[in-house]
Amino acid sequence: MESIEWVVVEPGSTYIGSSNRAVLFGAPGPRHEVAIQYRYQISDKAIKLLEATSFIESGEAEISSESEWQLAFDRGLIREGSGTEVLQDRLSSSYWGKICDGRAFIQKDSNVLVCREWRGKEATARYLPENSNLEKMVRIVRRETGEPNPLAPRLPTSPPRTTVLIEEASIILVLGVIPSFLWAFFNASPGYIDTGWPGLVLGGIILGLLTGIIWRPKQPTWWSKGSQMFPRR
Repeated sequence: MESIEWVVVEPGSTYIGSSNRAVLFGAPGPRHEVAIQYRYQISDKAIKLLEATSFIESGEAEISSESEWQLAFDRGLIREGSGTEVLQDRLSSSYWGKICDGRAFIQKDSNVLVCREWRGKEATARYLPENSNLEKMVRIVRRETGEPNPLAPRLPTSPPRTTVLIEEASIILVLGVIPSFLWAFFNASPGYIDTGWPGLVLGGIILGLLTGIIWRPKQPTWWSKGSQMFPRR
Protein backbone atom coordinates (compact mmCIF):
# COMPACT_ATOMS: atom_id res chain seq x y z
CA MET A 1 0.00 0.00 0.00
CA GLU A 2 2.98 2.31 0.55
CA SER A 3 3.51 2.51 -3.22
CA ILE A 4 0.02 3.91 -3.83
CA GLU A 5 -0.70 7.62 -3.67
CA TRP A 6 -4.17 8.50 -2.40
CA VAL A 7 -6.47 11.47 -2.89
CA VAL A 8 -9.18 12.33 -0.36
CA VAL A 9 -12.75 12.77 -1.60
CA GLU A 10 -15.24 14.60 0.62
CA PRO A 11 -18.97 13.72 0.61
CA GLY A 12 -21.02 15.03 -2.30
CA SER A 13 -23.31 14.22 -5.23
CA THR A 14 -22.68 13.08 -8.78
CA TYR A 15 -24.75 11.85 -11.72
CA ILE A 16 -24.62 8.44 -13.37
CA GLY A 17 -26.38 6.87 -16.35
CA SER A 18 -27.90 8.18 -19.56
CA SER A 19 -31.15 10.00 -20.34
CA ASN A 20 -30.97 8.79 -23.97
CA ARG A 21 -32.69 5.45 -24.63
CA ALA A 22 -32.16 5.35 -28.41
CA VAL A 23 -30.58 2.11 -29.63
CA LEU A 24 -27.49 3.57 -31.36
CA PHE A 25 -26.77 6.70 -29.35
CA GLY A 26 -28.26 5.74 -26.01
CA ALA A 27 -26.73 4.02 -22.99
CA PRO A 28 -27.98 2.32 -19.82
CA GLY A 29 -30.27 4.56 -17.82
CA PRO A 30 -31.89 6.25 -16.19
CA ARG A 31 -29.66 9.20 -15.45
CA HIS A 32 -29.72 9.58 -11.68
CA GLU A 33 -28.17 11.41 -8.76
CA VAL A 34 -26.00 9.57 -6.28
CA ALA A 35 -25.46 11.24 -2.90
CA ILE A 36 -22.29 9.95 -1.23
CA GLN A 37 -22.38 10.85 2.43
CA TYR A 38 -19.05 9.41 3.49
CA ARG A 39 -15.42 10.45 3.09
CA TYR A 40 -13.10 8.13 1.18
CA GLN A 41 -9.70 7.88 -0.44
CA ILE A 42 -9.15 6.80 -4.03
CA SER A 43 -5.88 5.82 -5.65
CA ASP A 44 -4.34 8.63 -7.64
CA LYS A 45 -3.61 6.29 -10.55
CA ALA A 46 -5.15 3.12 -11.92
CA ILE A 47 -3.34 -0.15 -11.20
CA LYS A 48 -3.58 -3.61 -12.69
CA LEU A 49 -6.35 -5.77 -11.28
CA LEU A 50 -3.82 -8.45 -10.33
CA GLU A 51 -1.96 -5.92 -8.19
CA ALA A 52 -5.18 -4.68 -6.61
CA THR A 53 -6.30 -8.20 -5.72
CA SER A 54 -3.73 -8.52 -2.93
CA PHE A 55 -5.11 -5.38 -1.23
CA ILE A 56 -8.72 -6.47 -1.75
CA GLU A 57 -8.25 -10.00 -0.38
CA SER A 58 -6.63 -8.66 2.80
CA GLY A 59 -9.50 -6.20 3.32
CA GLU A 60 -7.33 -3.12 2.97
CA ALA A 61 -9.24 -1.65 0.00
CA GLU A 62 -11.92 -2.29 -2.62
CA ILE A 63 -12.31 -1.54 -6.30
CA SER A 64 -13.90 1.87 -6.76
CA SER A 65 -17.62 1.98 -7.48
CA GLU A 66 -18.78 3.94 -10.51
CA SER A 67 -20.23 6.67 -8.29
CA GLU A 68 -17.05 7.04 -6.24
CA TRP A 69 -14.94 7.22 -9.40
CA GLN A 70 -17.25 9.78 -11.01
CA LEU A 71 -17.40 12.07 -7.98
CA ALA A 72 -13.61 12.14 -7.78
CA PHE A 73 -13.40 12.87 -11.52
CA ASP A 74 -16.05 15.63 -11.36
CA ARG A 75 -13.99 17.39 -8.69
CA GLY A 76 -10.77 17.18 -10.68
CA LEU A 77 -9.15 14.77 -8.26
CA ILE A 78 -8.68 12.21 -11.03
CA ARG A 79 -6.88 14.11 -13.76
CA GLU A 80 -5.18 11.57 -15.93
CA GLY A 81 -5.40 8.03 -17.18
CA SER A 82 -5.17 5.93 -20.30
CA GLY A 83 -7.13 3.16 -21.93
CA THR A 84 -10.11 1.71 -20.08
CA GLU A 85 -10.62 1.48 -16.34
CA VAL A 86 -12.96 -1.18 -14.93
CA LEU A 87 -15.24 -0.29 -12.03
CA GLN A 88 -16.86 -2.50 -9.42
CA ASP A 89 -20.40 -2.16 -10.78
CA ARG A 90 -22.00 -4.83 -13.02
CA LEU A 91 -25.17 -4.37 -15.09
CA SER A 92 -27.50 -6.58 -17.03
CA SER A 93 -29.27 -3.78 -18.93
CA SER A 94 -30.00 -0.71 -16.78
CA TYR A 95 -29.70 0.99 -13.40
CA TRP A 96 -33.27 0.34 -12.27
CA GLY A 97 -33.32 -0.86 -8.66
CA LYS A 98 -29.99 0.74 -7.78
CA ILE A 99 -29.34 2.01 -4.25
CA CYS A 100 -27.98 5.52 -4.76
CA ASP A 101 -25.61 6.05 -1.85
CA GLY A 102 -22.25 5.43 -3.52
CA ARG A 103 -22.02 1.65 -3.15
CA ALA A 104 -21.42 -0.47 -6.24
CA PHE A 105 -24.50 -1.67 -8.12
CA ILE A 106 -24.15 -5.34 -9.02
CA GLN A 107 -27.31 -6.33 -10.83
CA LYS A 108 -28.70 -9.85 -10.78
CA ASP A 109 -27.64 -11.88 -13.84
CA SER A 110 -25.21 -9.10 -14.73
CA ASN A 111 -23.00 -9.56 -17.78
CA VAL A 112 -21.81 -6.03 -18.49
CA LEU A 113 -18.70 -4.36 -17.08
CA VAL A 114 -19.12 -0.70 -16.18
CA CYS A 115 -15.99 1.17 -17.27
CA ARG A 116 -14.52 4.57 -17.98
CA GLU A 117 -12.60 5.13 -21.20
CA TRP A 118 -9.98 7.86 -21.36
CA ARG A 119 -9.76 10.13 -24.39
CA GLY A 120 -7.11 12.69 -23.63
CA LYS A 121 -8.10 14.33 -20.35
CA GLU A 122 -11.74 13.33 -20.70
CA ALA A 123 -13.24 10.06 -19.53
CA THR A 124 -16.56 8.72 -20.77
CA ALA A 125 -18.78 5.84 -19.66
CA ARG A 126 -18.27 2.59 -21.52
CA TYR A 127 -20.04 -0.74 -21.12
CA LEU A 128 -18.26 -3.94 -22.12
CA PRO A 129 -19.10 -7.66 -22.06
CA GLU A 130 -18.00 -9.33 -18.83
CA ASN A 131 -15.81 -11.75 -20.81
CA SER A 132 -13.95 -8.90 -22.50
CA ASN A 133 -10.24 -9.66 -22.81
CA LEU A 134 -9.00 -6.11 -22.23
CA GLU A 135 -6.29 -5.56 -19.64
CA LYS A 136 -8.23 -4.70 -16.49
CA MET A 137 -7.02 -1.51 -14.84
CA VAL A 138 -8.76 -0.36 -11.66
CA ARG A 139 -8.65 2.29 -8.96
CA ILE A 140 -9.05 1.21 -5.39
CA VAL A 141 -10.71 3.02 -2.50
CA ARG A 142 -10.50 3.14 1.28
CA ARG A 143 -13.75 4.24 2.90
CA GLU A 144 -14.18 5.95 6.26
CA THR A 145 -17.47 4.23 6.97
CA GLY A 146 -18.78 0.88 8.08
CA GLU A 147 -22.25 -0.41 7.30
CA PRO A 148 -24.27 0.98 4.35
CA ASN A 149 -27.00 3.51 5.09
CA PRO A 150 -30.27 1.55 5.54
CA LEU A 151 -32.29 4.64 4.56
CA ALA A 152 -30.40 5.33 1.34
CA PRO A 153 -32.58 6.33 -1.65
CA ARG A 154 -33.23 3.69 -4.27
CA LEU A 155 -34.40 3.83 -7.88
CA PRO A 156 -37.64 1.99 -8.72
CA THR A 157 -37.07 -1.60 -9.84
CA SER A 158 -38.43 -0.86 -13.33
CA PRO A 159 -39.23 2.16 -15.53
CA PRO A 160 -42.74 3.69 -15.49
CA ARG A 161 -44.16 1.36 -18.15
CA THR A 162 -47.40 3.28 -18.73
CA THR A 163 -45.46 6.46 -19.48
CA VAL A 164 -43.12 4.63 -21.86
CA LEU A 165 -46.01 2.92 -23.68
CA ILE A 166 -47.86 6.22 -24.15
CA GLU A 167 -44.68 7.84 -25.42
CA GLU A 168 -44.00 5.00 -27.86
CA ALA A 169 -47.59 5.01 -29.14
CA SER A 170 -47.43 8.77 -29.74
CA ILE A 171 -44.10 8.49 -31.60
CA ILE A 172 -45.37 5.62 -33.77
CA LEU A 173 -48.52 7.56 -34.63
CA VAL A 174 -46.79 10.87 -35.44
CA LEU A 175 -43.62 9.56 -37.12
CA GLY A 176 -44.95 6.33 -38.61
CA VAL A 177 -48.66 5.84 -39.17
CA ILE A 178 -49.65 9.40 -40.13
CA PRO A 179 -46.76 9.81 -42.65
CA SER A 180 -47.67 6.39 -44.11
CA PHE A 181 -51.24 7.52 -44.80
CA LEU A 182 -50.10 10.93 -46.09
CA TRP A 183 -47.79 9.20 -48.56
CA ALA A 184 -50.68 7.02 -49.78
CA PHE A 185 -53.03 10.02 -50.02
CA PHE A 186 -50.70 11.97 -52.31
CA ASN A 187 -49.03 9.15 -54.24
CA ALA A 188 -51.16 5.98 -54.34
CA SER A 189 -53.94 5.18 -56.79
CA PRO A 190 -57.56 6.13 -55.92
CA GLY A 191 -59.14 3.72 -53.48
CA TYR A 192 -55.82 2.33 -52.24
CA ILE A 193 -56.33 3.63 -48.71
CA ASP A 194 -59.74 1.94 -48.48
CA THR A 195 -58.33 -1.48 -49.30
CA GLY A 196 -54.69 -1.17 -48.23
CA TRP A 197 -55.08 0.52 -44.85
CA PRO A 198 -53.97 -2.54 -42.86
CA GLY A 199 -50.64 -2.52 -44.68
CA LEU A 200 -50.30 1.22 -44.19
CA VAL A 201 -50.88 0.83 -40.46
CA LEU A 202 -48.38 -2.02 -40.21
CA GLY A 203 -45.81 -0.14 -42.27
CA GLY A 204 -46.30 2.93 -40.11
CA ILE A 205 -45.80 0.93 -36.91
CA ILE A 206 -42.57 -0.56 -38.27
CA LEU A 207 -41.35 2.86 -39.39
CA GLY A 208 -42.16 4.38 -36.01
CA LEU A 209 -40.30 1.62 -34.17
CA LEU A 210 -37.28 2.01 -36.45
CA THR A 211 -36.93 5.66 -35.44
CA GLY A 212 -35.93 4.32 -32.02
CA ILE A 213 -32.61 3.26 -33.52
CA ILE A 214 -31.43 6.87 -33.71
CA TRP A 215 -33.81 8.95 -31.56
CA ARG A 216 -36.07 8.96 -28.55
CA PRO A 217 -37.09 11.90 -26.32
CA LYS A 218 -34.77 12.73 -23.46
CA GLN A 219 -35.79 10.80 -20.36
CA PRO A 220 -36.17 12.33 -16.87
CA THR A 221 -33.23 12.50 -14.48
CA TRP A 222 -33.92 10.98 -11.08
CA TRP A 223 -32.98 13.16 -8.11
CA SER A 224 -32.52 12.08 -4.52
CA LYS A 225 -34.36 13.75 -1.68
CA GLY A 226 -34.00 12.21 1.74
CA SER A 227 -34.59 8.48 1.35
CA GLN A 228 -36.50 8.74 -1.95
CA MET A 229 -35.84 9.31 -5.65
CA PHE A 230 -37.95 11.60 -7.85
CA PRO A 231 -37.96 12.06 -11.65
CA ARG A 232 -37.48 15.53 -13.10
CA ARG A 233 -36.93 16.68 -16.69
